[in-house]
Amino acid sequence: MPCMLMRGGTSKGAYFRAEDLPADPAERNALLLRIMGSPDPRQIDGLGGAHPLTSKVAVVSVSPDPRADVDYLFLQVGVDQPDVSDAQNCGNLLAGVGPFAVERGLVPAQADETPVRIRMLNTGQYATARIRTAGRRVEYGGDTAVPGVPGTAAPVVLAFAAPDGTGTPVLPTGNTVDEPLPGVRATLVDAGMPVVLLAGEDFGVRGDETPEELESDEKLTSRIAAVRSAVMPLLGLDPAVATTVPKLTLLAPPRHGGTVSTRSFIPVRAHAAIGALAAVSVGTGLLLDGAVGARHARLPPAGQALVLEHPTGELAVSVELDRSGPIPRLLRSGVVRTARKIFDGTVYPGPAH
Repeated sequence: MPCMLMRGGTSKGAYFRAEDLPADPAERNALLLRIMGSPDPRQIDGLGGAHPLTSKVAVVSVSPDPRADVDYLFLQVGVDQPDVSDAQNCGNLLAGVGPFAVERGLVPAQADETPVRIRMLNTGQYATARIRTAGRRVEYGGDTAVPGVPGTAAPVVLAFAAPDGTGTPVLPTGNTVDEPLPGVRATLVDAGMPVVLLAGEDFGVRGDETPEELESDEKLTSRIAAVRSAVMPLLGLDPAVATTVPKLTLLAPPRHGGTVSTRSFIPVRAHAAIGALAAVSVGTGLLLDGAVGARHARLPPAGQALVLEHPTGELAVSVELDRSGPIPRLLRSGVVRTARKIFDGTVYPGPAH
């Protein structure tokens, strides 16, 4: 069946038109497991790259919603488990949705730049991706660098805002601080991706560790897993159900002139960078008075982007909040990513396991 493999941000995934996949979710998911080569730790017989960041799928279709051009469904395909989850968004693969929509003729290309309005089916949120289309063709080459990605590419500017302008509440429990386990303080933020903010010093993390160092610390990873299990019911999630949300991010003072240092887990593997939507949630949390870890932030002047340091560089995000009500609401946010078409052709599903 037709398939396009794309890098979006710091992730990589297979992009499909919805019409090219079975309409029944169970049949679709079974097929995607065969396409990605799951379950297998190496995904040797499919497109997957043996890591959650490279075992992703984007399903795109023309949207019936007048507020959007296309609908985008993100599916996280398990690597060594036969799981396909739609429990979260992916802001990295979102960066490739606009280029894919133009490539497939779902959205007509404009002369120099094409805005693509996207409805994210996983959460019902909306985004607009602005992509370069010189000569009415998607332009992938450019001089924008994304830490964690070799070289440079054309920018994809992602803007998030509720269509009605009222914003969305960002504290799922209504509390700025929760205590999911005795002695563990956490701030739960959902500004596009459920994220648990933790203070690095509470876990013995300085903020300059490599992902390999974090993953090799068995005491740390077991504590992260325990906190995640305790937090999930607060977010309406079942700890017994496999899912990659919520993300857990440890915050520490910045090391390289940014706003804050981050070390994230997805869900218990250390992230080499930070996802786009997770970064928006982290940035939102830094602006909340009394949020866990926010005291480490060196906030820039109002109106300037927040720069989140991560193991392979930094990511800048813009966040605008409405603080007039009892729970802050996210009015709009933005982030710059890049995307690249890797191949466009026909994929042949492997045999069913």
